Amino acid sequence: MKVIDSIVTEAAAIKAVRRDIHAHPELCFEEVRTADVVAGKLTEWGVPIHRGLGTTGVIGIIQNGSSTRAVGLRADMDALPLQEFNTFAHKSQHDGKMHACGHDGHTAMLLAAAQHLAKHRNFDGTVYLIFQPAEEGGGGAREMIKEGLFEQFPMEAVFGMHNWPGMKLGQFAVSPGPVMASSNEFKITIHGKGSHAAMPHFGVDPVPIACQIVQGFQTIITRNKKPMDAGVISVTMIHAGSATNVLPDSCELQGTVRTFSLEVLDLIEERMRQVAENIVAAFGARCEFAFKRNYPPTVNDPAQAAFAREVMAGIVGADNVVAQEPTMGAEDFAFMLQAKPGAYVFIANGDGTHRDMGHGGGPCTLHNPSYDFNDDLIPLGATYWVQLAEAFLAKA
Repeated sequence: MKVIDSIVTEAAAIKAVRRDIHAHPELCFEEVRTADVVAGKLTEWGVPIHRGLGTTGVIGIIQNGSSTRAVGLRADMDALPLQEFNTFAHKSQHDGKMHACGHDGHTAMLLAAAQHLAKHRNFDGTVYLIFQPAEEGGGGAREMIKEGLFEQFPMEAVFGMHNWPGMKLGQFAVSPGPVMASSNEFKITIHGKGSHAAMPHFGVDPVPIACQIVQGFQTIITRNKKPMDAGVISVTMIHAGSATNVLPDSCELQGTVRTFSLEVLDLIEERMRQVAENIVAAFGARCEFAFKRNYPPTVNDPAQAAFAREVMAGIVGADNVVAQEPTMGAEDFAFMLQAKPGAYVFIANGDGTHRDMGHGGGPCTLHNPSYDFNDDLIPLGATYWVQLAEAFLAKA
């Protein structure tokens, strides 16, 4: 493993910053203190900054030489609305808020890279450091783009990175094409006709109608889309009724849909609407169908994924750069990859044995109240960012 010596030298100080951020988690679009920490460090290192894109976003601008070429490196800053189980010294100081996805570590790795890039400037062009708010459901990437991210800071490509628990420490993962799914939600309200439960023939019971719809949705997955195309429909909530002897007037279904392509998503949404509307009509009821598209699929540009793989191999060796198994989780970096070529990669977070005494009893997995970022990743992740930026701006 070939990490940059100067980054290793500063790793303890960056680790302290990471743990400070972990102890003070902020939810989407509320990352005021976190943004202040980021902006303060960048300013300390002589990096010009721009603040306010996406409400609390911070852009660091590191320039050198005369080239007009530019590349973007992105880290997310927000936490989750989750109660932390850990009791170690840097545990969350805010009830119901926790850095359970490692965004504190992502911020730290990019800060470590920023410190090195600002001091050494071994490149010709511009590196934009994108500290993004509101990845966890707020669509902070989308909001930054809407507010002019790529117009104000023109870049040829943009790259992102996420820690990945369970992978062996010292490994990276990258693949071309879709690596994370689209995230979408639906809400269907079935309007029947209430009656006494002992006299159901006087009513139109929405509950068995809802059951038919749930069953019907599964045929979309098994009979409408191509078997090779991935897709998930999960009904996660069914709400109806308030008494054991009353047929309710209405029943509500809610859930999520995940796909790796917009074409499959279009098919699923259309068929869900048709299945719901025709089933309720067959039973003499009616429905309201709402479908919300949150995040699109995260799709890596093949050329940039191959480039990222080369950079990783130079740091950890080709054997430690593994295929990135696509996941049905979603990521709003997808919006940036819709606008610019780039790649979203994984860096191994290990098996959880890195956690300090006092960690929760659960596994060290993402969105788990016993999770903690592995600080040993800071030099490795920062080295990747530095060498990626330097190599990109050195390309012909």
